[in-house]
Amino acid sequence: MILIRDFYNVQERHRPSVVSIGNFDGVHVGHVRLLGLLKEQAQALGVKTTAMTFEPHPHEFFSPQNAPPRLLRWRDKIEKLTEAGVDQVFSLRFNQTLAQTSAEDFVKKYLVDGLGVRHVVIGDDFRFGRKRIGDVHLLRELGERWGFSISTVDTYIIAGERVSSTRIREALRQDDFDLAEDLLGYRYAIQGRVAHGDRRGRTIGFPTANIVLPHDNIPVWGVYAVRAHFSGRKSQAGVANIGIRPTVGGERVLLEVHLFDFSEEIYAERVRVEFQTKIRPERRFESFEALKEQIARDASAARQWFDE
Repeated sequence: MILIRDFYNVQERHRPSVVSIGNFDGVHVGHVRLLGLLKEQAQALGVKTTAMTFEPHPHEFFSPQNAPPRLLRWRDKIEKLTEAGVDQVFSLRFNQTLAQTSAEDFVKKYLVDGLGVRHVVIGDDFRFGRKRIGDVHLLRELGERWGFSISTVDTYIIAGERVSSTRIREALRQDDFDLAEDLLGYRYAIQGRVAHGDRRGRTIGFPTANIVLPHDNIPVWGVYAVRAHFSGRKSQAGVANIGIRPTVGGERVLLEVHLFDFSEEIYAERVRVEFQTKIRPERRFESFEALKEQIARDASAARQWFDE
């Protein structure tokens, strides 16, 4: 897979292409279906497939305090798009200049002149350009003008409702990880590299693998039964806390994972932490001793969940 980071890196070898445009947050089953059609069109035309996405998410640019939680970090999204089989990912920086670009100028600059677009595959509710004025009808008109065709993909329905990143976030908010898995096509997880912590958990018999998260805005918060996956190792069951650790005066969001019956050295390794079920919300305890007792109960509850 070829990663094109911003417009100035577009080269002749990246053209021509068939293109799909979106935020692709979660790269869920609806996205995968759309990308499947993209690949069919690319094969028919004998050109590359390109998934065009934005960083940061437009919601994060316009209203960072009210932006919805990300389902995937940027790196993980690129990995999922690669798994979906696209030839190229065009990650375009979303800034004030892009926000003020008209729909027509967006198509001309990035699709026609940039990627040499031959065909565009989009969802039926796609909007683009300044103030989201551009839609499927305008894109068809521009395609007739500049020589590319359009395919639209109908909304994907599961259990009577459309699949969307918003619906997945709501499923996670309600701790319905099975529904979220149906919509995503995989178990919801957070990936990251294991970092050194304050080793406080080790002193009370609950050593943790610590993953620092680059964004505070996450769709899960609290204590969970989890399964951790490492490259070249057997997956491990465990219990995890994701939050700011108010009892010990924490400030940054941290994912702490205690793996059951596991003592191997894993610092600096990448780990994928799959969320299985929620045990309780995060809360502040009056003492470290009270927190220690609660952690023991949490670990017992998680073990019991895995044994059922």
